Amino acid sequence: MSRKQPLKKPAAKVRKAPPRRAASKSLKKGRAPQVYCSDLLGQLFKGYQAEEIKVWGDRFPAYLRANLQPVIEELLMASADQCVGAVPRYSSQTLTMNELMSRDRDDRIAAGPIAHVAVDTGEDQPVRCVRNVLILRRAPIPHAIFIYVRTDPGGDERYIDVDIAVPRDHPGSEAFAVECLVPLEEAMDQCRAYRGKVLSLENQEHYSGRVGRIQVHRLKPVESAQVILPAPTRKLLDRSVIDFMKARGSLRAMGFQTKRGILLYGPPGTGKTHTIRYLASNLPGTTTFLITAEQVGLLPHYMSLARLLQPAMVVIEDVDLIARSRDRMRSACDETMLNSLLNEMDGLKENSDILFILTTNRPQDLEAALANRPGRIDQAIEVPVPDAPSREKLVRLYGRGLKLSDTLVVEAVKRTDGVSAAFIKELMRRTAQAAITRGGDAKKTVEPNEVDLNEALNDMLFSGGTLNVKLLGGAAA
Repeated sequence: MSRKQPLKKPAAKVRKAPPRRAASKSLKKGRAPQVYCSDLLGQLFKGYQAEEIKVWGDRFPAYLRANLQPVIEELLMASADQCVGAVPRYSSQTLTMNELMSRDRDDRIAAGPIAHVAVDTGEDQPVRCVRNVLILRRAPIPHAIFIYVRTDPGGDERYIDVDIAVPRDHPGSEAFAVECLVPLEEAMDQCRAYRGKVLSLENQEHYSGRVGRIQVHRLKPVESAQVILPAPTRKLLDRSVIDFMKARGSLRAMGFQTKRGILLYGPPGTGKTHTIRYLASNLPGTTTFLITAEQVGLLPHYMSLARLLQPAMVVIEDVDLIARSRDRMRSACDETMLNSLLNEMDGLKENSDILFILTTNRPQDLEAALANRPGRIDQAIEVPVPDAPSREKLVRLYGRGLKLSDTLVVEAVKRTDGVSAAFIKELMRRTAQAAITRGGDAKKTVEPNEVDLNEALNDMLFSGGTLNVKLLGGAAA
């Protein structure tokens, strides 16, 4: 019987090492772990309990944020020990200093790059304003400044809030917090970013009675020679506006009021809007506000800015749309807008450097409380259809790219009696087109003749019927 072979000892099992956890993405890429605003604030206020920190604050309109940015950069951020951006957990979240201090794991606010928003102020480069920036400084006392945007439920930016956290019991902490806010308030009062510009307020997509952003208009400068009006009208305009604004300082010193209301009226196309561009171009240091009829609901906001940025010129074109006679009003809303305008014009102090310019094509439709009551309109100026000397200047002005003979100019002046300036501008364009079509070379100086002028006048006055004549501003021709 053969010997039983000894049983082989089973080979020891090789234990596999437990699978290693995948490194976090931040470690894989060599990034530092996430830092939270509460960590930074905890280090700044080390040794203080949460209830020992007091937060002071101030609020500014969001549409004026460009005025705050220089102070934020030069006085607050430049001397900071650390500046970080506060990253909301979701896009519609509005942060506060108290939320930044929260250490709850699910509520902590991450620290990240500082975000900016570009704000147009009419300069070559926009002002890049910070959003949700946390500024940490240890001297002269530990304090943190949080500048953040306050939005409403619809997502519209309404305010720029500034919170300052300081130790409650530290000597002089309250006075120090107030002192930090003073430069911001002074910058808002000076409002340098928009002074002397031509401005309007953006309409919101939905009516809310709130202000959108400030829109800066880059109007092409209008020189004195480009404003062609009958001589008496031109002299009255310059005396009533240009000379008055130059003399307002001396008038105020002598006890005279420096607020004024001007009404420009006349047929459509005679140059009222062009005249306003001329005034805006020739009133240095004066801020101009352009208000359309549908924006009159924002008039209180416009007037707040006008008082802040005076000397100011407030322009309301087609004022008859909101200041029509009360017996022609269609709703209570119309009367509310009219009352708002009258109250603002009445509520100005006599030493306010605010000039109202109202324009209308239908002065007969204006409400008597505006047109007939002394103290609201100081001077009415008619902008009539151009007389013969004015028509000659207009023909040469709008035909400056053409080679015009004196005979053709005389003929054009003679045949445009009673038309508007807009009609003459269109006439010269059509005359040039006719000359080019006839065989002129656009690369060379085009020399139109009487046939070209006749063709243009025929299309404008006869071929299109009476409606076309009215649309082009030649109804009185």
